[in-house]
Amino acid sequence: MTGALAFEQLTVGYGGEPVLHAVSFALKPGDVVALLGANGAGKTTLLRTLAGFVRPTSGRVTLDGADLARVHPENRARLGIAQVPEGRSVVAELTVDENLRLGALWRYRGRGREAAIAEIYELFEPLSRRRAADGHQLSGGERQMLALGRALLARPRVLTLDEPSLGLAPLVVAQLMGTLRDAAAQGGMTVLLAEQNVTSALSIADRGVVLDLGRLVADDAASALADDTALRHAYLGF
Repeated sequence: MTGALAFEQLTVGYGGEPVLHAVSFALKPGDVVALLGANGAGKTTLLRTLAGFVRPTSGRVTLDGADLARVHPENRARLGIAQVPEGRSVVAELTVDENLRLGALWRYRGRGREAAIAEIYELFEPLSRRRAADGHQLSGGERQMLALGRALLARPRVLTLDEPSLGLAPLVVAQLMGTLRDAAAQGGMTVLLAEQNVTSALSIADRGVVLDLGRLVADDAASALADDTALRHAYLGF
């Protein structure tokens, strides 16, 4: 299986009970792939395995053909894998500006860092007005913008997001989804988006991958999945 990122016969479990069963699919540079399925389908487990927080029982995850099994989570980040986990993870005690500087710490120096942070403020204008606010003072939408902006500052090759639209207003969701699509198109970044807001995810995705109880049940163009009434009713709830 070829691709910038590939899951090859990936089986993962907790306490001997499998959660993912021989899941295989690949992503090319610039792909935006929606990872879909109900609660308990295995989406978060797959993302945690990619990040290195969970070890597979069998199978492997590869980046440019290289097995990531022996690569620690912090080193996966240095290889260009960035993650925005569920919960809009920001450092609540730091300001918006400090959070962004933390994200840019190892990627940029001097003027390059300032320019990169300025681009994030242009991309997410509400953050510019809140740059001195602490993370815990932000709205849900602002925290999600900050989490995404911090991830983008690392200039990742692969960006994964776990339920980024959860609890957000439709207008904020639309802005975040548009930003992801533009970032992938302009920089060749690969995006893997685990999302229960199926309509929003498919609206920006090239492909959709559907999991059901840890098994891959569909892998097709986003438009084809959106038009497949039987599959939508069976696995996606709409």
